[in-house]
Amino acid sequence: MSAGSLTLCVECDLLQQSPRLPRGATSMCARCGQVLHRHRPNSVDPTLALALTGLVLFAIANTFPFLSFEMQGQETQTTLMTGARDLAAQGELGVAAVVLFTSILAPGLQLLLLLVVLAPLKLGGWLPSGFPTLFRWLKSLTPWGMMDVFMIGILVSVVKLTDMATIVPGTSLFAFLVLIFVLAAAQAALDPDMVWERVPLRPELRRPPAPGEPVIGCDVCELVVPERAADRDARGRLRCPRCTDLLHRRKPESLQRTWALLIAAAVCYLPANLYPIMAVTSLGQTQADTILSGVRFLLHHGMWPLAVIVFTASIFVPLLKLLILLFLLLSVHLRSSWRPRERTRLYRLTEAIGRWSMVDIYVVTILVALVRLGNLASIEAKAGAVFFCAVVILTMLAAMSFDPRLIWDRLELEHDGARAARQLAAN
Repeated sequence: MSAGSLTLCVECDLLQQSPRLPRGATSMCARCGQVLHRHRPNSVDPTLALALTGLVLFAIANTFPFLSFEMQGQETQTTLMTGARDLAAQGELGVAAVVLFTSILAPGLQLLLLLVVLAPLKLGGWLPSGFPTLFRWLKSLTPWGMMDVFMIGILVSVVKLTDMATIVPGTSLFAFLVLIFVLAAAQAALDPDMVWERVPLRPELRRPPAPGEPVIGCDVCELVVPERAADRDARGRLRCPRCTDLLHRRKPESLQRTWALLIAAAVCYLPANLYPIMAVTSLGQTQADTILSGVRFLLHHGMWPLAVIVFTASIFVPLLKLLILLFLLLSVHLRSSWRPRERTRLYRLTEAIGRWSMVDIYVVTILVALVRLGNLASIEAKAGAVFFCAVVILTMLAAMSFDPRLIWDRLELEHDGARAARQLAAN
């Protein structure tokens, strides 16, 4: 990040000047406390090395056996893909697609995009024409990669099956575990500002705006440009001259979309907790399990830490997200000026915790893949899994649709009114 560059905070829309940061330092918004920039010098080499390592581990994790299930002389071997494939075979195509995307496709695409984006920077050559778009896709994929949540699902699944059979970890599982840390380290090492600064800009886009000149900022690459200098597409919409993303002062129809997604998630929440999430067949007898009965099972076997994790992630977190989003929407509709900084922190919380609710969906996926021994032992996903998966995805989309800058609009109006009143009084 160059000295003296302007930044529009993506959460409160405050225009401010970014100072030159020393090594490892972080700049934060003066109004809402959002992290604006982190200075990670020479981040290309370590990030590229981690991305290459991650791709090797990703290939191993998807090639070798993942887990083995041994019961009464019979054995079932699985790969990382088996769970999504078996869910699809049971007719749960939506849940299978979500599991496949979040546990395999999204992490794999992140690693591939890191390699494609960073390799030209390392070689110092000509950047391909689609370079900004590829890096924009990388940012969009980041929230959907959930390998760490999948690992918690593996732990819960192993505990559930301990009394029934023997679980043997495969080579793929160890590669998957290391891959989680490698991908997290690559994301932490990357400095997005360094990448965006390598994208060439027209000279008029690098000049500082004149006093009072309207400016607009990009939510993706955080470029701040005079509004009249922004590009326009064939439909007349403003586009970022650097990353080509659509420019808007506020997310289009943010409140309407968030309300629709929130209501849909609330409708799915009750059946997600009341309907069975899976059915376990053992020696010809079938037992249906809900999310709450799964928590009771863990408590009964003395696994209270895992029980707390599952209860928090699967019951408490979705409900908390629904209530927080409802509160934020109502506060914006009522034009409340109450503690905007704290409300912005609540919004950040909804974005941070939503993905962890996928634990139970991954548990069902792993159990369905492992326990496939006919009448001797088998597990089938039920309607509760479909509704619960819908709750997780809908609440994540609702948080993404909500524009936190709306929280600060009322404060801006009050400041503008006070400023106008002072000017009238002075005249």
